[in-house]
Formats: sequence, structure tokens, C-alpha cells
Amino acid sequence: MGPEITGDPRFFARSGPFDITALAAAGNARIEGHEGGAIAARLFAGVAPLQSAGPAEVSFLDNRSYAGLLGATKAGAVIIHPEMAGSVPAGAVALVTPEPYLAWARIAALFHPIPPPTPGIAPSAVIDPAARIDPAAEIGPLAVIGAGAEIGAGCRIGPLAVVGAGVVLGRDCRIGAQVSISHALIGARVVIYPGARIGQDGFGFAVTETGFVSVPQIGRVIIEDDVEIGANTTIDRGSAADTVIGAGSRLDNLVQVGHNVRIGRACIIVAQVGISGSTVLEDFVTAAGQAGFSGHLHIGRKARVGGQAGVMADVAAGASVVGSPAQPVAAFFREVATLRRLAKTGRQKAPDGEPEESGG
Repeated sequence: MGPEITGDPRFFARSGPFDITALAAAGNARIEGHEGGAIAARLFAGVAPLQSAGPAEVSFLDNRSYAGLLGATKAGAVIIHPEMAGSVPAGAVALVTPEPYLAWARIAALFHPIPPPTPGIAPSAVIDPAARIDPAAEIGPLAVIGAGAEIGAGCRIGPLAVVGAGVVLGRDCRIGAQVSISHALIGARVVIYPGARIGQDGFGFAVTETGFVSVPQIGRVIIEDDVEIGANTTIDRGSAADTVIGAGSRLDNLVQVGHNVRIGRACIIVAQVGISGSTVLEDFVTAAGQAGFSGHLHIGRKARVGGQAGVMADVAAGASVVGSPAQPVAAFFREVATLRRLAKTGRQKAPDGEPEESGG
């Protein structure tokens, strides 16, 4: 197996080294805990966790649960909240910011930038003559690009990906291996991870006495700018209206989005969430893992839905719900507490003195 390596060069490109001033600028942090100008000459080569970082690496502390690791760290610099800055050990530079995790993300990206596409079309790719591909795009081996598809500048299409007829990709999109996209208009800087299926038929049919009659799904999928869609996620096209994913939203792996669903801006949809047809999620909604939404619901702005919740009714803006059926957090835990009290009570005495099961 070998020793633990952060940013193994076999898999992750690395830039740098960088001095502390460049790191502070990238993380919008101020520098504390150095003597004179000596720190200006030090160069940092990468990032690593507190417990394994060395003097040439940058680490961070955002969760106080890991504060015990701070005193023993050998990191050369630590990104940290102002309230904890005094705990950074001697010899380490404090990069102080009220948002340590955001600074970590930006500094880590400085050391490990996303590799740019290599413009060109692999010889094994199958490109319809009516497709339009910007010369700055990269088309990987065995990819298929359909008639009338448009691939924007800086896009990277992975191996075995299929971009169907008429699909439009804005600039700087990254489409992973074996992704299939049809009936979709996609904005700029969208990332779709391997195996995702975008634009397939929605689950729509009429019921008869002898079986089912499929309803034509004639809508589209609209994905706005800066969306990320996880591996093996599926997003059905609309039945008549469009399925829409709002700008900046993040969908985890293995998410199912039904036809005509509208997800607002900057929503977080965690793994194994299922959203049934025609449900609307307003901006900044969070749905935790394995939550399920029945169809035709309205989920208000900044609502939060707990893991494994079963949402069967509308949720008001700003509300937090858990449980199945989903209900406000306070009501759910009152019920849990009541059940626990009854469970501890055990058998109770009936009026005639005979024992009876609690709860009747």
C-alpha cells in the first residue's frame, strides 16, 4: 500500500511551491506568528492533514473536534479561525480567517488546479458531421457526438461519453467517462461525473384495464451555469415542461430527479435522494442523504430536509423537517422522547390492579 500521501502525483497534478504571501492572498487570510521577514523566504509545497503535514505543507483546523491534533502538528502553516489562532504551535505560521474551510478549498486548489483540456478529437471518437465542436474542446476516445450538438470552448468530453443530437454544452464543461446526455441544454462550467444519465424518458404512463400506455416525454433538461452532478445520478427530461437544475447547485452521486422537477439555485442534494415528478425546490434548499420527495410538492427557500426523511407535503421556506412522514424537527423529537418514556415505563397497572401493556 505504501505510506499515506496527500495529492499523490500519480493522480493529481501539482503546482508551486508558493510563499506565504501567495497563500494568504489565495485564502483571503492574514498572516500571524512569524518572526521578522524570515517567513517570506519559506516556500510551501503542498497541503496535508494536521496529523501528517510537514514543515513545507499547509494544513487547517475548522472542526473543534480535531483541536487536539493542533498542538502536535508539524505543519509549516495552519489555516485557522481567529478564536483558535493563539493555539497554533511555535514554528507554524497561522493563516487566520473567519472561514477556514473556504480558505482551505482555495489554497488546496492553488496547489492542485484542475488540469486544462487538451484540445483535439481522439481518432476513435464518433462525431456527426453536423455537430459543432469548438477547436479548444477535448473529445476523448470512443466518445459519440450527435448531429447538431454544440460543444463549447474548453469543454472536456470523457471516454465513451455520449452527447446526443441537439444537445448544447456551454464553455468549460467537464463530462465524465460513460456519461450520456440527451434532450438537454447545459450552461457553462458544468461538471457531470462518470456514469450520469441526463435527459432520459421520465416515468410517465396512463393506466388501462389491460396494462399501461407510455406518455411521450417531450420536455427537456435545462442545467444552468456552475452545476455539479455526481456519478451515476439520473435526471429525467420533462414530460411537457422542462426539468430544471438551477445555477450553482450540487447533486451528489446516485441522485434521482424525476420529470418536470425544478431545483433552484445553490441547492444541495445529497446521495440517494429521490425527487418525484413536478416537485419544486426553491433556492438554497438542502436535502440530506436518502430523503424522498413525493410528486407535485413545493419546498420553500432555504428549507432543510433531514436524512431518510419522507416528504409527502409542502415544506415552508426556512423550515427544517425530519422523519417519515416528514415533520418539523421539534415535533419529531417530542414524539421520540414520548416513545422513549413509554418504553422505559414498561408494564403499567390497570384500574383493577391487573397489569396491562403500556399503550393499550
